[in-house]
Amino acid sequence: MIIDTIVRRLKKETARLTPPLIDHIIAEYGKDPFLVLISCLLSLRARDVRTIHVCRALFAHARTPQEMLKLSRGQLEKLIYQSGFYKNKAKVLHEVSTALLERFDGTVPHTVEELMSIKGIGPKTAHLVVGQAFNIPAICVDVHVHRISNRLGVVRTTTVEQTEQQLRKILPKKYWLVWNNLLVMWGQNVCLPRLPWCSRCALSDVCQRVGVGKKR
Repeated sequence: MIIDTIVRRLKKETARLTPPLIDHIIAEYGKDPFLVLISCLLSLRARDVRTIHVCRALFAHARTPQEMLKLSRGQLEKLIYQSGFYKNKAKVLHEVSTALLERFDGTVPHTVEELMSIKGIGPKTAHLVVGQAFNIPAICVDVHVHRISNRLGVVRTTTVEQTEQQLRKILPKKYWLVWNNLLVMWGQNVCLPRLPWCSRCALSDVCQRVGVGKKR
């Protein structure tokens, strides 16, 4: 099966690459659902290499919803400034922390539906938290997963939502948690949005190169 081939090869090839942000967070802080959630929110529209430093700076001051709310909006903005869109992110972190305390006794819920009921948490973040923090099979689709799944010809979709729905139907559950990690690393290093490194790609013989124009 082509999906088995893709996963097997990417596991081998990505072993030498820098892991995604959440892998770093879990390695340093353990599978703390709150820290995983906050890291995901900080990583939106930001590069992992910068976000990891922002997370460390923030977690030196706050690792619980209660501690997050003890920080003033100004203090929080200063700590996460380098993540970009820091004013909006500081607002979201305060609102999410408040919701967790008021509605979930300060704990992070373990279902996608409950997470998405909190203002500021979207599908990508909810699925990633459920999968990475709770080890519950979930398919997280970001721009890399959407792009590469279509380039490979695994799905034929036009939106992230459609890609998630299609992958849910065709991916064996044993691959739900790893699909995002593998494709994110591949998308950041080889299967780039523009000028992908097709000449270096371990999947070149099974990739349909859908939508690929110029390549290297």
